[in-house]
Amino acid sequence: MVTTSSSPAGAAGTTQSIIVAKNLGKTYRSGKLDVPALRNVSFSADPGEFVAVVGPSGSGKSTLFYVLGGLTQATSGSLFIGGAEFSQLSDLERTRMRRAKIGFVFQRFNLLPTLTAQGNIEIAHDIANLGAAEKKPLDQALLDHLTDMMGIKGRLDHRPNELSGGEQQRVAIARALITRPSIVLADEPTGNLDTKNSDAVLDTLRRSSRELNQTVLMITHNPEAAQIADRIIHMRDGEIRNIEKGTGRVLHEA
Repeated sequence: MVTTSSSPAGAAGTTQSIIVAKNLGKTYRSGKLDVPALRNVSFSADPGEFVAVVGPSGSGKSTLFYVLGGLTQATSGSLFIGGAEFSQLSDLERTRMRRAKIGFVFQRFNLLPTLTAQGNIEIAHDIANLGAAEKKPLDQALLDHLTDMMGIKGRLDHRPNELSGGEQQRVAIARALITRPSIVLADEPTGNLDTKNSDAVLDTLRRSSRELNQTVLMITHNPEAAQIADRIIHMRDGEIRNIEKGTGRVLHEA
Protein backbone atom coordinates (compact mmCIF):
# COMPACT_ATOMS: atom_id res chain seq x y z
CA MET A 1 0.00 0.00 0.00
CA VAL A 2 1.11 3.56 -0.69
CA THR A 3 0.45 6.12 2.00
CA THR A 4 0.85 9.87 2.29
CA SER A 5 0.77 10.29 6.02
CA SER A 6 3.55 12.08 7.84
CA SER A 7 4.53 8.73 9.31
CA PRO A 8 4.28 6.44 6.30
CA ALA A 9 3.32 2.81 6.60
CA GLY A 10 6.27 0.50 6.58
CA ALA A 11 8.55 2.61 8.79
CA ALA A 12 12.29 2.05 8.56
CA GLY A 13 13.37 -1.25 10.01
CA THR A 14 10.21 -3.13 9.02
CA THR A 15 10.09 -5.66 6.21
CA GLN A 16 6.88 -4.33 4.64
CA SER A 17 7.86 -1.28 2.61
CA ILE A 18 10.96 -1.15 0.45
CA ILE A 19 10.61 2.60 -0.21
CA VAL A 20 9.76 4.97 2.63
CA ALA A 21 9.90 8.72 2.01
CA LYS A 22 9.29 11.07 4.92
CA ASN A 23 8.73 14.77 4.32
CA LEU A 24 11.17 14.93 1.42
CA GLY A 25 12.11 18.41 0.29
CA LYS A 26 14.42 19.49 -2.51
CA THR A 27 15.41 23.09 -3.17
CA TYR A 28 17.58 24.31 -6.02
CA ARG A 29 19.54 27.56 -6.00
CA SER A 30 18.99 29.84 -9.01
CA GLY A 31 21.08 32.98 -8.64
CA LYS A 32 19.94 34.48 -5.36
CA LEU A 33 16.65 32.59 -5.35
CA ASP A 34 15.76 29.29 -3.72
CA VAL A 35 13.48 27.27 -5.99
CA PRO A 36 11.61 24.44 -4.23
CA ALA A 37 11.14 21.33 -6.40
CA LEU A 38 9.80 18.99 -3.70
CA ARG A 39 7.74 19.98 -0.67
CA ASN A 40 7.14 17.55 2.22
CA VAL A 41 6.69 14.47 0.04
CA SER A 42 5.76 11.40 2.11
CA PHE A 43 4.77 7.96 0.84
CA SER A 44 5.79 4.31 1.00
CA ALA A 45 5.71 1.44 -1.48
CA ASP A 46 5.81 -2.31 -0.91
CA PRO A 47 7.73 -5.10 -2.67
CA GLY A 48 6.06 -6.06 -5.94
CA GLU A 49 3.94 -2.91 -6.09
CA PHE A 50 3.57 -0.85 -9.26
CA VAL A 51 3.36 2.89 -8.54
CA ALA A 52 2.88 5.59 -11.17
CA VAL A 53 3.73 9.23 -10.52
CA VAL A 54 1.91 11.71 -12.75
CA GLY A 55 1.82 15.47 -13.00
CA PRO A 56 2.41 18.38 -15.40
CA SER A 57 5.84 19.69 -16.31
CA GLY A 58 7.43 21.27 -13.25
CA SER A 59 5.35 19.24 -10.80
CA GLY A 60 8.44 17.68 -9.19
CA LYS A 61 7.98 14.14 -10.48
CA SER A 62 11.38 14.00 -12.23
CA THR A 63 13.11 15.46 -9.18
CA LEU A 64 11.46 12.74 -7.09
CA PHE A 65 12.80 10.14 -9.55
CA TYR A 66 16.38 11.38 -9.11
CA VAL A 67 16.05 11.57 -5.33
CA LEU A 68 14.63 8.03 -5.09
CA GLY A 69 17.42 6.74 -7.30
CA GLY A 70 20.11 8.36 -5.18
CA LEU A 71 21.22 10.46 -8.15
CA THR A 72 20.68 13.65 -6.14
CA GLN A 73 20.16 14.25 -2.43
CA ALA A 74 17.06 15.66 -0.82
CA THR A 75 17.49 18.98 0.95
CA SER A 76 15.29 17.90 3.85
CA GLY A 77 13.37 14.89 5.09
CA SER A 78 14.49 11.26 4.92
CA LEU A 79 14.44 8.41 2.43
CA PHE A 80 14.74 4.75 3.35
CA ILE A 81 15.49 2.12 0.71
CA GLY A 82 15.28 -1.42 2.03
CA GLY A 83 15.56 -0.07 5.58
CA ALA A 84 18.75 1.96 4.92
CA GLU A 85 18.55 5.76 5.03
CA PHE A 86 20.15 7.23 1.90
CA SER A 87 21.28 10.45 3.59
CA GLN A 88 23.32 8.48 6.10
CA LEU A 89 25.28 6.60 3.43
CA SER A 90 28.59 7.68 1.95
CA ASP A 91 28.88 8.31 -1.80
CA LEU A 92 30.45 4.86 -2.23
CA GLU A 93 27.70 3.21 -0.20
CA ARG A 94 25.00 4.96 -2.23
CA THR A 95 26.67 3.79 -5.44
CA ARG A 96 26.72 0.22 -4.17
CA MET A 97 23.09 0.54 -3.10
CA ARG A 98 22.09 1.68 -6.59
CA ARG A 99 23.97 -1.19 -8.21
CA ALA A 100 22.48 -3.79 -5.87
CA LYS A 101 18.89 -2.61 -5.41
CA ILE A 102 17.85 -0.18 -8.16
CA GLY A 103 17.37 -0.59 -11.90
CA PHE A 104 16.86 2.47 -14.12
CA VAL A 105 14.83 2.76 -17.32
CA PHE A 106 15.01 6.07 -19.21
CA GLN A 107 12.94 7.60 -22.01
CA ARG A 108 15.94 7.83 -24.35
CA PHE A 109 16.92 4.14 -23.92
CA ASN A 110 20.64 5.00 -23.38
CA LEU A 111 21.87 1.90 -25.19
CA LEU A 112 25.52 1.71 -26.27
CA PRO A 113 25.55 1.80 -30.10
CA THR A 114 28.62 -0.43 -30.51
CA LEU A 115 27.17 -3.31 -28.48
CA THR A 116 24.55 -5.82 -29.49
CA ALA A 117 21.29 -6.06 -27.58
CA GLN A 118 22.75 -8.88 -25.51
CA GLY A 119 25.91 -6.88 -24.85
CA ASN A 120 23.83 -3.93 -23.67
CA ILE A 121 21.99 -6.19 -21.23
CA GLU A 122 25.08 -7.94 -19.95
CA ILE A 123 27.00 -4.72 -19.32
CA ALA A 124 24.66 -3.94 -16.40
CA HIS A 125 25.76 -7.22 -14.81
CA ASP A 126 29.41 -6.31 -15.39
CA ILE A 127 28.94 -2.88 -13.78
CA ALA A 128 27.16 -4.43 -10.79
CA ASN A 129 30.24 -6.61 -10.25
CA LEU A 130 32.62 -3.63 -10.14
CA GLY A 131 34.17 -3.41 -6.69
CA ALA A 132 32.19 -6.39 -5.45
CA ALA A 133 34.01 -8.63 -2.98
CA GLU A 134 32.50 -11.68 -4.67
CA LYS A 135 31.90 -11.64 -8.42
CA LYS A 136 28.53 -13.08 -9.42
CA PRO A 137 28.21 -15.01 -12.69
CA LEU A 138 25.64 -13.90 -15.23
CA ASP A 139 22.29 -15.51 -14.49
CA GLN A 140 21.65 -17.15 -17.86
CA ALA A 141 18.28 -18.53 -16.77
CA LEU A 142 17.12 -15.02 -15.85
CA LEU A 143 18.45 -13.63 -19.14
CA ASP A 144 16.49 -16.28 -21.04
CA HIS A 145 13.35 -15.54 -19.01
CA LEU A 146 13.59 -11.77 -19.49
CA THR A 147 14.27 -11.89 -23.23
CA ASP A 148 11.46 -14.39 -23.72
CA MET A 149 9.05 -12.32 -21.60
CA MET A 150 9.91 -9.22 -23.64
CA GLY A 151 9.83 -10.87 -27.04
CA ILE A 152 13.42 -9.95 -27.95
CA LYS A 153 15.13 -13.35 -27.76
CA GLY A 154 15.55 -13.44 -31.53
CA ARG A 155 17.01 -9.93 -31.63
CA LEU A 156 19.90 -10.26 -29.20
CA ASP A 157 22.62 -10.20 -31.87
CA HIS A 158 21.35 -6.91 -33.33
CA ARG A 159 22.79 -3.50 -32.51
CA PRO A 160 20.49 -0.65 -31.38
CA ASN A 161 20.27 0.95 -34.85
CA GLU A 162 18.89 -2.37 -36.14
CA LEU A 163 16.07 -2.43 -33.58
CA SER A 164 12.74 -0.62 -33.43
CA GLY A 165 12.11 1.93 -30.70
CA GLY A 166 9.95 -0.56 -28.81
CA GLU A 167 12.63 -3.25 -29.05
CA GLN A 168 15.29 -0.82 -27.84
CA GLN A 169 13.17 0.10 -24.82
CA ARG A 170 12.57 -3.57 -23.99
CA VAL A 171 16.32 -4.18 -24.20
CA ALA A 172 16.78 -1.26 -21.80
CA ILE A 173 14.25 -2.82 -19.42
CA ALA A 174 16.02 -6.18 -19.59
CA ARG A 175 19.27 -4.36 -18.77
CA ALA A 176 17.60 -2.81 -15.73
CA LEU A 177 16.26 -6.17 -14.53
CA ILE A 178 19.23 -8.49 -15.18
CA THR A 179 20.79 -7.72 -11.78
CA ARG A 180 17.55 -8.60 -9.97
CA PRO A 181 17.03 -5.13 -8.43
CA SER A 182 14.40 -4.75 -5.73
CA ILE A 183 13.27 -1.45 -7.28
CA VAL A 184 12.82 -0.43 -10.92
CA LEU A 185 12.63 3.33 -11.58
CA ALA A 186 11.24 4.17 -15.03
CA ASP A 187 11.30 7.77 -16.26
CA GLU A 188 8.77 8.32 -19.08
CA PRO A 189 9.55 4.86 -20.55
CA THR A 190 6.90 5.22 -23.29
CA GLY A 191 7.54 8.85 -24.14
CA ASN A 192 9.20 8.12 -27.51
CA LEU A 193 6.99 5.20 -28.56
CA ASP A 194 3.81 4.68 -30.55
CA THR A 195 0.72 3.13 -28.96
CA LYS A 196 1.53 -0.48 -29.87
CA ASN A 197 5.09 -0.33 -28.54
CA SER A 198 4.00 1.69 -25.51
CA ASP A 199 1.55 -1.04 -24.55
CA ALA A 200 4.25 -3.70 -24.97
CA VAL A 201 6.62 -1.78 -22.68
CA LEU A 202 3.91 -1.19 -20.08
CA ASP A 203 3.05 -4.90 -20.20
CA THR A 204 6.72 -5.73 -19.59
CA LEU A 205 6.92 -3.46 -16.56
CA ARG A 206 3.63 -4.78 -15.20
CA ARG A 207 4.84 -8.39 -15.55
CA SER A 208 8.19 -7.63 -13.90
CA SER A 209 6.41 -6.41 -10.78
CA ARG A 210 4.18 -9.48 -10.70
CA GLU A 211 6.57 -12.23 -11.79
CA LEU A 212 9.80 -10.93 -10.23
CA ASN A 213 8.22 -9.21 -7.19
CA GLN A 214 9.94 -5.93 -8.04
CA THR A 215 8.68 -2.55 -6.96
CA VAL A 216 8.18 -0.47 -10.10
CA LEU A 217 7.90 3.30 -9.83
CA MET A 218 7.08 4.90 -13.17
CA ILE A 219 7.20 8.62 -13.89
CA THR A 220 4.77 9.58 -16.65
CA HIS A 221 2.81 12.52 -18.02
CA ASN A 222 0.29 10.12 -19.57
CA PRO A 223 -2.74 9.50 -17.29
CA GLU A 224 -3.86 6.58 -19.46
CA ALA A 225 -0.52 4.80 -19.11
CA ALA A 226 -0.58 5.42 -15.35
CA GLN A 227 -3.81 3.43 -15.03
CA ILE A 228 -1.91 0.11 -15.22
CA ALA A 229 -0.37 0.85 -11.82
CA ASP A 230 -1.63 -0.38 -8.46
CA ARG A 231 -1.49 3.18 -7.14
CA ILE A 232 -1.22 6.55 -8.89
CA ILE A 233 0.47 9.48 -7.16
CA HIS A 234 -0.62 12.88 -8.50
CA MET A 235 1.92 15.69 -8.06
CA ARG A 236 1.70 19.44 -8.59
CA ASP A 237 4.03 22.24 -7.50
CA GLY A 238 6.36 19.77 -5.78
CA GLU A 239 3.63 18.27 -3.60
CA ILE A 240 1.61 15.08 -3.58
CA ARG A 241 -1.95 16.28 -4.13
CA ASN A 242 -3.74 12.94 -4.34
CA ILE A 243 -3.24 9.18 -4.49
CA GLU A 244 -5.75 6.97 -6.25
CA LYS A 245 -6.06 3.31 -7.06
CA GLY A 246 -5.12 2.16 -10.57
CA THR A 247 -6.56 -0.74 -12.53
CA GLY A 248 -3.50 -2.94 -12.00
CA ARG A 249 -3.67 -4.22 -15.57
CA VAL A 250 -2.12 -3.31 -18.91
CA LEU A 251 -3.89 -1.21 -21.51
CA HIS A 252 -6.15 -3.12 -23.91
CA GLU A 253 -5.67 -6.28 -21.85
CA ALA A 254 -8.00 -9.06 -22.91
